[in-house]
Amino acid sequence: MTALSVLLTGFMIGCDNSTSPDIDPEAPTIFSTSPVDGESDVERNKTVTVTFNQAMNAGTINNSTFTLEEDSELVSGTVEYSGTTARFTPDNVLNAQTNYTAKLSTEVKGTNGVSIAENTEWDFTTGGNSEALETVDLGFAGNYVILAKSAINNNPISDITGDLGISPAAGSFITGFALTDETGYATSSQVTGRVYAADMADPTPSNLTTAVENMGTAYTDAAGRTAPDFVELYTGNIGGRTLSPGLYTWSNTVTVPTSVTLSGGAEDVWIFQIAENLTVSSDVEITAERRSTSSKRLLAGSRRSYGWNKCSCGGRYIIYDGNYPHNRSVYKWANVGSDSCDFR
Repeated sequence: MTALSVLLTGFMIGCDNSTSPDIDPEAPTIFSTSPVDGESDVERNKTVTVTFNQAMNAGTINNSTFTLEEDSELVSGTVEYSGTTARFTPDNVLNAQTNYTAKLSTEVKGTNGVSIAENTEWDFTTGGNSEALETVDLGFAGNYVILAKSAINNNPISDITGDLGISPAAGSFITGFALTDETGYATSSQVTGRVYAADMADPTPSNLTTAVENMGTAYTDAAGRTAPDFVELYTGNIGGRTLSPGLYTWSNTVTVPTSVTLSGGAEDVWIFQIAENLTVSSDVEITAERRSTSSKRLLAGSRRSYGWNKCSCGGRYIIYDGNYPHNRSVYKWANVGSDSCDFR
């Protein structure tokens, strides 16, 4: 046989695209999946999707034919279908650093009544932190419930429990509180606590300088955390949600139109990394529900709520829930950008 004839024979064999006699040529095929097979570091709030090459019979795509498993145990969730894409949305966030298997059965059919050719499955592994997040050390910044660098603006009336601080800006950049000057601090009928500014009597200026430096260090720590547990959760609208501990990232603005609950153990940590703005609507509460790490039950007195008359801040933020000071749960808004916070 000549070299030419060998080449032609190989070419003809390579181009054979005939369909196996056991597969209906009209059978739907999978165009793409998300996550893809073998993908790692998948966000824990992931909706699993599969897109077909043709329109499907929506009635054949349900919790029996499209499933998600963890170690052979079914994951509860909601199955939806539209266009050519089926979606499985877990009822709860997925576990960190865990392998999952998505499955489609041959009961899935196209609108032509033909089933997919064979049972299909693909695996992926979640990212996130399999262990609890390490505490963010706020240092002296933990002594303030609001700490800013350039301005704190309030459109009355607000009700704030805890101390406020501003540095290096002067007290004149704290507006809307009708402050009464004292020695080294000021008071306001809207604040159960004290208000401090960089131009007040010693030792306030040095205390604030240290607190702001500590805030910057804490920000660098939290902003540098990687392997997020939740990515673009609820597309940035977290109103009315209960959030478990972990690292959250958003590339857009986060809005809080209704109250939010942070639910976890006594030592758990929440870090929110937000690229744009944070807007909290009127009368919203952010509540910490802390469970005993031994009994996993809600402890009496461990439920604390913080409300705003509306807060809108620019820049990138950390929200951190810790026990500073005296076992008091506080929320820190470490603002890098405009370095100010408006309460409206």
